[in-house]
Amino acid sequence: MLVRRSTGHSGSVELAEAEPWIRAHVEPVGPIEKTYEQPWSTVLRVPLADGVVWFKACGPVQAFEPRLEAELSTRWPGRVAEVLAHDEERAWLLLADAGMPIGVDAPPETWLQVLPGYAELQRGETAHAHEHLAHDVQDLRIAALPARYDDFLGRELPIDDEEIDVLRRFAPRFVALCGELAAHGIPETIQHDDLHGMNVYAHNGKLRVLDWGDSSIGHPFASLVVTFLFLEGINKLPPTDPWFARLRDAYLEPWGPGLTETCALAIRVGTFAHSIAWARQRAHLPDEELTRFDPHYADLLRRAIGVAA
Repeated sequence: MLVRRSTGHSGSVELAEAEPWIRAHVEPVGPIEKTYEQPWSTVLRVPLADGVVWFKACGPVQAFEPRLEAELSTRWPGRVAEVLAHDEERAWLLLADAGMPIGVDAPPETWLQVLPGYAELQRGETAHAHEHLAHDVQDLRIAALPARYDDFLGRELPIDDEEIDVLRRFAPRFVALCGELAAHGIPETIQHDDLHGMNVYAHNGKLRVLDWGDSSIGHPFASLVVTFLFLEGINKLPPTDPWFARLRDAYLEPWGPGLTETCALAIRVGTFAHSIAWARQRAHLPDEELTRFDPHYADLLRRAIGVAA
């Protein structure tokens, strides 16, 4: 039986609703303006005398983000956005300005600066993984993936029946790969799952990772799935380009030696985990958003099918 999509409310918020809360924390000096609105979040720009801050209202699929970012901001200042205030019940965030995104076409050299610090954050957050799960961060731990894969196959997917059959036939092998990956013993932790250049911001010489609303608790090395996808698709690096090995090694350095094979396996499993996460995102979208979402999702699914083949 197919699992149908939810028609729940989005991350939309009216300025009149949010403004009193914003003003309780900062003193705007000009109009508060909406700069971004999607089903999963709305962002408002708040001008201050000495700069700007940002308000974010998260939709139900990302309602865990305010607490998560507040926790990360406390423990990892300078590596994520500074959280000035958050409201866990309403899923609201108030963030200090983090500068400008490095861009989807940021050169590989920039990632040499980003990835080791991000890996150190992940290592530190292993101690808090169960806390994050208790506050509704998505569970994509290896032990949960076989059941999540079965659920994923029962959802509406924007690919044809033959392609879905490939994914169905791959299910036993996927279970085996999950077992192999678990045997490597890397602790599971927070995994951003959208680690590309529009979510890394540069300000005053620091690079910060923002927008943790797609995060899960899972295998940390799966973070490289999206980063490498963008380097291949946007920067046009061929899969054999030496930069991939160099960036992989920079990311793995904080984890210790001898993890190259583990990383390759985690990326293979993580390609499917990423598709599973997108199925959850799709389930929260209204019908009118699917024409924009589905072509990108279909490309992602076909990439997973290529891994399965």
